[in-house]
Amino acid sequence: MPLESLDLAKVHSFADLLRAMAKTAFSGRSLGEAFEILLKMATDPECLVVLTVSGAMTVAKQGRILCELIDRGIVQAVVATGALIAHGLTESIGLTHYRYDPVMSDQELFEKGYNRVYDTLEMEANLNDVELLVRQVLDEQSPPDGVWSSARLCRALGERLSRQGEGPGILRSAYERNVPVFIPAFTDSEMGLDVACWAMRQWRKRSTGGDLKSGTELLQAVPPFNPFLDLQQYARLASNAPRMGILTLGGGVPRNWAQQIGPYFDIVNHRLNAGLPVRRFQYGVRICPEPVHWGGLSGCTYSEGISWGKFVPPAEGGRYAEVYADATTVLPLLAKGLFEELDRLGWKGDKHFS
Repeated sequence: MPLESLDLAKVHSFADLLRAMAKTAFSGRSLGEAFEILLKMATDPECLVVLTVSGAMTVAKQGRILCELIDRGIVQAVVATGALIAHGLTESIGLTHYRYDPVMSDQELFEKGYNRVYDTLEMEANLNDVELLVRQVLDEQSPPDGVWSSARLCRALGERLSRQGEGPGILRSAYERNVPVFIPAFTDSEMGLDVACWAMRQWRKRSTGGDLKSGTELLQAVPPFNPFLDLQQYARLASNAPRMGILTLGGGVPRNWAQQIGPYFDIVNHRLNAGLPVRRFQYGVRICPEPVHWGGLSGCTYSEGISWGKFVPPAEGGRYAEVYADATTVLPLLAKGLFEELDRLGWKGDKHFS
């Protein structure tokens, strides 16, 4: 296929620009191809689209884009890190992140209650307010069988945020669109520590009436939390979707946890003769600067993932794009082009797989 020189005089929208970039080379071509694949999976009425996010995307002020992907019905499930969701919660309750001044040392930042995320600051006071929100929800609500999962807690938090109406946020949008949010590495996050603190408060009330001989006694407390509830809920969702697509920002546990659904069904069928449907991702878009040869790709390339049974081979209809770039530089462009095109098509985003 012949390439075409990028003629900006013919570009009248973000969608135009992305389509023109698809006819160029290098990462520009990859981003243009990613646009077409993302548009295809978004408008495929039988395709469950899973958004996986790692890194500090909410601290980096990309949260509203993620909310709009949910609000427009483009994604039907979110898999994220707990840190990303916690930092997003600070915005949802009206708090602020700040630009980092390199004149201040990290020791000084620590002493003054600021946590640095590269070039941005999260106040420790913000996270204390998040803990208070988590504690209130845990005190006031209880899941049907008394056991929490990350998806159950995220939904309960989203319901509270929707009622409060203080600001946009991933959990609020997810609740309002009935989109589950999974945090597979839940204890590796501020939210996980918040739940652990809540469990210790409850244990102290039950066991000692508030008096402790030693603070280490609190560490006996274990929250009523079962991560396998998340796994099975996600599996049920996937089983109801004829096709699946994945939009990945970064890598990490969220990416591989979401991608392992194909191998999971294969294993269950092989070992238990369960008759589950074959599930492979047919579409995939990944934005991440991590190259293959460092070994930290967090879930392997799409072509390598075919060997694990995670993805449909291109010869059988699989379509994939991997954009080696910082998501903060290309996600806004990709999302804006997608939103423009969906508006032009009059697409409403009504998909139901539960």
